[in-house]
Amino acid sequence: METRTIGIAMSGVTGRMGTNQHLIRSILAIIEQGGVRVSPELTLMPDPVLVGRNANKLKALAEAHGPGAIGGPLKYTTDAEAAIADESCEIVFDASTTHHRAKFVELAAKHGKHVYCEKPTATTTADALALADLADSNGIKNGVVADKLWLPGIRKLKTLIAQGFFGDIVSVRGDFGYWVFTGEYPDQPPQRPSWNYRKQDGGGIMVDMFCHWRYVLDGLFGDNCGPVDQLVAHATTDIPTRMDENGKPYKATADDSAYAIFLLKNGVPCQFNSSWVTRVRRDDLLTIQIDGTKGSAVAGLRGCKVQPLAATPKPVWNPDIPQPIDFYEGWSEMPEQTTYDNAFKIQWELFLRHVALEEPFPWTLREGAKGVQLAELGLESWKQHKWVEVGDL
Repeated sequence: METRTIGIAMSGVTGRMGTNQHLIRSILAIIEQGGVRVSPELTLMPDPVLVGRNANKLKALAEAHGPGAIGGPLKYTTDAEAAIADESCEIVFDASTTHHRAKFVELAAKHGKHVYCEKPTATTTADALALADLADSNGIKNGVVADKLWLPGIRKLKTLIAQGFFGDIVSVRGDFGYWVFTGEYPDQPPQRPSWNYRKQDGGGIMVDMFCHWRYVLDGLFGDNCGPVDQLVAHATTDIPTRMDENGKPYKATADDSAYAIFLLKNGVPCQFNSSWVTRVRRDDLLTIQIDGTKGSAVAGLRGCKVQPLAATPKPVWNPDIPQPIDFYEGWSEMPEQTTYDNAFKIQWELFLRHVALEEPFPWTLREGAKGVQLAELGLESWKQHKWVEVGDL
């Protein structure tokens, strides 16, 4: 049995997403399970080094989470280029703020290392494509996180589509978001970093979430309905002042709610509401409803409820009496028919296999640029109050 070690320089892991999803639930979980077993003869084993600007945060993270996985503290450094240039490093990973993304892609290209990063990859399509061109011209493998494709709820929708459950799909509706506290009241600290609400720092819900909606729509409907062809969008900055990590007020300059209609190539409309200023009264923080001629389904992050045509109730409009139909009763929960691993971990394993074995990995920097394009066009539609075409990149 051969164990192939793959060194990974991991930037941005002191943030919430980097710590929880990428470090603890992906890379360390892979190590704890004994690596990625490719065959009886080969296992791939990640070997992370934590990279960042704050040595104290890195040290605390390394000491808190290393012993359970490797029997001692994880390696860490504040010298990003030295970590990337080290011959043991094969992959550069970045989950820091969007404006720092280019730095790590450029360092990876300079030293001939493969790159895997969070989205959005940039705040403009031109910059996102430039990063893709840089990686391709240097011959380095590259990938962008598309975690929602492996959420159980999304996978269940994919199964229903493959089985023809919906008949002809007529519409899609997505609702995402929750209330993000402003930080102005005691005992209600904000649960998202302040840069997310400053446009000058790469913040904004269109830039953040439209990148997700692009790969979700392509992944679910691309084969049947075609890609996103047109869009119209509107956004607002609903809360003008928030409190930062030091308890000081700052001006919110980025959009914190966005409403869009994405029109697929075959004409199916997909309405998506995204908001950090909404209080949740639905099944989950994200719900996606697909309506079709033969049935409908509503998926959250993990669950998925279905209602076929035969079980569809027949409402009659009558506001003079209490509603006689309980519209929640007519839905059935899809059973768990497989085991669902962490969505981030699944894609990490696929990227490790891509690097080591040349296996396909379609979620590249160039694909990631499509999400940036959708966000940029959404901002254009909002500012110009018009439908815009989504061209090929």
